[in-house]
Amino acid sequence: MEKVNPVKQAGVAIVLIALSVAGAIIGVQLITTIGVTPNTSIIGALFAMLLARIPLQAFRRYRSIEIQNLAQTAISSATFGAANSLLMPIAVPWALGEPQLVLPMFCGVSAAMLLDAYLLYRLFDTRVFPASNAWPSGVAAAEAIKAGDKGGRQAWLLAAGIVGGILGSMLKIPMSAFGTAFIGNIWALGMLGLGFLVRAYAQPVAGIDINALYLPHGVMVGAGLVALIQVVMVIRSRRHDEQKVSRGGNEVRRALGLGGAGYLMISALLALAGGLWSEMSLPMLLLFVIYAAFAAFVHELIVGIAAMHSGWFPAFAVALITLIVGILLGFPPLALCLLCGFTAATGPAFADMGYDLKAGFILRGNGADLQQELWGRR
Repeated sequence: MEKVNPVKQAGVAIVLIALSVAGAIIGVQLITTIGVTPNTSIIGALFAMLLARIPLQAFRRYRSIEIQNLAQTAISSATFGAANSLLMPIAVPWALGEPQLVLPMFCGVSAAMLLDAYLLYRLFDTRVFPASNAWPSGVAAAEAIKAGDKGGRQAWLLAAGIVGGILGSMLKIPMSAFGTAFIGNIWALGMLGLGFLVRAYAQPVAGIDINALYLPHGVMVGAGLVALIQVVMVIRSRRHDEQKVSRGGNEVRRALGLGGAGYLMISALLALAGGLWSEMSLPMLLLFVIYAAFAAFVHELIVGIAAMHSGWFPAFAVALITLIVGILLGFPPLALCLLCGFTAATGPAFADMGYDLKAGFILRGNGADLQQELWGRR
């Protein structure tokens, strides 16, 4: 086994920290100005490739596809983590005029984000989230790294794609969606496109605003319930699936058990820190803690499944559904504020971790060597 040089590892760590800071700045800047978060994986991979081209011995290590995988993981996780998992949730109490809830919310969603990412690590390549499924953004990052590593015609095609993406974006064409359409699951993307068309033309053609009728939310609730039932069936099933996965049903059960306990603890601490004990009766407080944990859990599963098939995840839209159910349950505004932010924090880190693990899965040979694959994930 090759000895690890601490100086070299420290140099890589510094680059990863710098990429993380850059990713966080990009995510926060864009989500506060245009309301979306870009996938910055390719930026991290390209940066590592550029470092590898510097003709100095110190930069030769960046030719490793594992380090390039780490680079794209660091910047993308920082982007989605800072913007979707941290900033968006704490904006909810601020917008409602409850600034005293910002710090408790920040602590709660930080813990939820870390648990979120860890759970996907545990659930990746199980029957619930198989590595063989689409994970489009992960495929894009892996193919970019492979093209840069091999050079030649593939590298030129990658460069042509990047130029085309830049030009299309300058012309206000949604090039990221265009690229994802070549990678994602055809049924998931087909339904996504159909939904966009119905949403755009229902009002001018038929005079019906389906968004005002909460029809899309109902569809997502139904799909989420089906996904939850499917997960439960996987947990209860003892048979071996024909689909090759590296982790079995026992691992799924342990991971989901850990997640359930973790979310219960976080929701209880969030309710305590937010002062809900003074706003609600004990039965209602217990109902809130249980429902918040359940909603966060279901939210991450729905977001993760959507991201796995289509490369797009409706994190805040699903959080809105949990908020509507919370209103129907009779929670006071303070509790609804915490509920919305908490559930919105779960999902983005979960989905992004799946993209990064899919990229590594492809780079390591699509699981041909199981021990190498498990080592690479760690």
